Amino acid sequence: MNRILKLAVIPMLAIPLLLQAQVRNEQTFKKGWKFTREDSKDFSRQFYDDTKWQSVTVPHDWAIYGPFSIHNDKQSVAITQDGQKEAMEHAGRTGGLPFVGVGWYRLKFEAPASMTGKKATLVFDGAMSHARVYINGLEAGYWPYGYNSFSIDATPYLKEKEENTLAVRLENEPESSRWYPGAGLYRNVHLVINEDVHIPVWGTVVTTPVVEEGFARVNVKTELVMPAGKKISDYRIVTQIKGADGRMLSSDDRPGDKLDATFFNQNFTLYNFSLWSPDTPVLYTAETKVYEGNVLKDEYTTRFGIRTLEIIPEKGFFLNGKMMKFKGVCNHHDLGPLGGIANEAGIRRQIRILKDMGCNAIRTSHNMPAPELIRACDEMGMMVMAESFDEWKGAKVQNGYHKIFDEWVEKDLVNLIRHYRNNPSIVMWCIGNEVPDQWNGNRGPKLSRMLQDICHREDPTRPVTQGMDAPDAVVNNNMAAVMDVAGFNYRPHKYQENYNKLPQCIILGSETASTISSRGVYKFPVKRRSMQKYPDHQSSSYDVEHCGWSNLPEDDWIWHEDNAWCIGEFVWTGFDYLGEPTPYYTDWPSHSSLFGIIDLAGLPKDRFYLYRSHWNSGEETLHILPHWNWKGREGEVTPVFVYTNYPSAELFINGKSQGKRSKDMSVTVENSRDSISMADFKRQQRYRLMWMDTKYEPGSIKVVAYDKDGKAVAEKEVHTAGIPHHIELDADRTVIKADGEDLSFVTVKVVDKDGNLCPLAENEIHFKVKGAGSYCAGANGNPASLESFQTPRMKVFNGMMTAIVSTTDKPGDIVLEATAEKLKKAVLKLESK
Repeated sequence: MNRILKLAVIPMLAIPLLLQAQVRNEQTFKKGWKFTREDSKDFSRQFYDDTKWQSVTVPHDWAIYGPFSIHNDKQSVAITQDGQKEAMEHAGRTGGLPFVGVGWYRLKFEAPASMTGKKATLVFDGAMSHARVYINGLEAGYWPYGYNSFSIDATPYLKEKEENTLAVRLENEPESSRWYPGAGLYRNVHLVINEDVHIPVWGTVVTTPVVEEGFARVNVKTELVMPAGKKISDYRIVTQIKGADGRMLSSDDRPGDKLDATFFNQNFTLYNFSLWSPDTPVLYTAETKVYEGNVLKDEYTTRFGIRTLEIIPEKGFFLNGKMMKFKGVCNHHDLGPLGGIANEAGIRRQIRILKDMGCNAIRTSHNMPAPELIRACDEMGMMVMAESFDEWKGAKVQNGYHKIFDEWVEKDLVNLIRHYRNNPSIVMWCIGNEVPDQWNGNRGPKLSRMLQDICHREDPTRPVTQGMDAPDAVVNNNMAAVMDVAGFNYRPHKYQENYNKLPQCIILGSETASTISSRGVYKFPVKRRSMQKYPDHQSSSYDVEHCGWSNLPEDDWIWHEDNAWCIGEFVWTGFDYLGEPTPYYTDWPSHSSLFGIIDLAGLPKDRFYLYRSHWNSGEETLHILPHWNWKGREGEVTPVFVYTNYPSAELFINGKSQGKRSKDMSVTVENSRDSISMADFKRQQRYRLMWMDTKYEPGSIKVVAYDKDGKAVAEKEVHTAGIPHHIELDADRTVIKADGEDLSFVTVKVVDKDGNLCPLAENEIHFKVKGAGSYCAGANGNPASLESFQTPRMKVFNGMMTAIVSTTDKPGDIVLEATAEKLKKAVLKLESK
């Protein structure tokens, strides 16, 4: 009746590693770039004088440096996804930063002394956007989609024994995005030099068609680019499979098959292997060498993992034979104050924070990811739903992807899949997000099938989904039925109806919650609100406010916890991001989102601990909110919430018990209302402990948690803080790499004399960095702050902010000093090596 979709493991293909200079040479172009925001056709010329241009290092996002302005990409539009009927002016929709317009980059570099018989390929990990690439004055290539990786044959344009010039023109059109897209060469650029016969970029396919207890079969297909007149049988391939420790586990040496025009095909058997999973992210490598006779022509390394995927109707998603729920988040690509750049330290910090919360998956919404993210997810154990497009033929914004869809959609999708088809962290492809085509019954299902077929052609081992927010339309017109996995954005009360109608017997929460909050901000009275706005442009961190189309976290959890056919969710969003300051569409200076479980500075909101208590239930969580500094509210009702993995707890205010609360596990989907009432906290009672009638009095609040047997097992206390006294600095890493790119993220707190956080503090902190480092950027998580990210001073928001310190390319000590008026300064020592 219903088929089981079984999917083998896939490995990672990175850009080939430099193994021997004589057969393969890769350069990553980071330093030496010149940049301007002016525009002239003369800038493409090889010998144009660019000495007065700005010197920059790539990856580089020109717009993140600001300044913020209400006039930057101001859009007048009706956001139909949000229920708007008439066009209105949206200030800050795309972050209020100057990303619109043209930027030029130029770089002078040396080609190898001899290019005779060699091939040169330029690889762009991403260039935002409409990239026109010139080499020595000649146009070598064009790629419009700024989120995709692409390669260009540079061979005809390079000059050996001479200085060569690479020039790149980028242009971001107005109204081309719904969020901050970044600008410029915001991901890495590489030059790869090969022999005339070589393995091309993304030229291997590694699968594990058999994974059994004790052994696995690994298949490696290797594409070969050959000179005219040559055939694959003229060459020989040697591949070794190696473990994480570098030990060789299996090898194969064979000539090319006369019956196969362009591919080598090799099979291996591995015994006593380790499976890749979020808990055990074990990786292997396939090291491949191509010979012509006894002459080495190319070397190429592919990383991969061994794991199985299954989607079983009515039973769920299975990784390595074990049922697993997606505890996922949606993330935009920006790194807050760092902008759109692909920075490894920033990406890995985000993953560490998410894993501590219990998150096991990321949806790269709504675009193609950077290689650094996928590599980190492979190594750190994070599943990925790799997304591609926010538009198809139907438009959301005036200059969006719909303008290039017909010509570029297959090229873009093929590049995405070939780039990442070997990465074990990728478990699902996502072909679109809330595309307007879903309301077109003739077009939507056909486009869905066409794009899914491309995915299956390029990679038959993974399921395909898309995020659909019109459940009635896509179920009735069969667009949802076309997909391997039907992904629904919001409206969990429709899950049962959708499940009953769809043949897959599986429901994915491809986008959920859209709960909004500001770190450390609490609003009274405490009640559920939708699209609530306040004069301070914030939302309540009691975690009871959401958007008009969405809901609170527990409204999703109860469906996925109680039904095997609900296979999990991807929450909107893991981190706050630049742009979409919902519900403050028109309310400048709001310019960044409030959706994040973690704020723009990478500081957890209260909601982080709510998710952690549910998703990471094996680790202790005991979190109290709100803060306890409420001068002027003495005697007024000030509810206290506790987020904990324990089933019950008792609350004390200044030593007086306020009673014991237990999670109400009797609340289920069946006996809780499907529709959402603004007065309804019924589902929340299954997951939160809430004292709704407590009254504020200065002093302390303490919570004592009890296990299932009623034994007191943990306690936590929050005190009314005194006046701000000193600054505290706490680095995520105190030892960092002297490579000019590594970063230490330093949490900055204003505390009283006893070390209690001052939750109302707004002190401006000034920073100085001495030694082998520099001040990179800072953020405070305030979605309405217009302070420069790069200037070494910033006001704390509700007592906290993050300062980011960068290394140089020289080792040594780094000293960060933080000062403020009337506060005792703080000094932090870091080591760069």
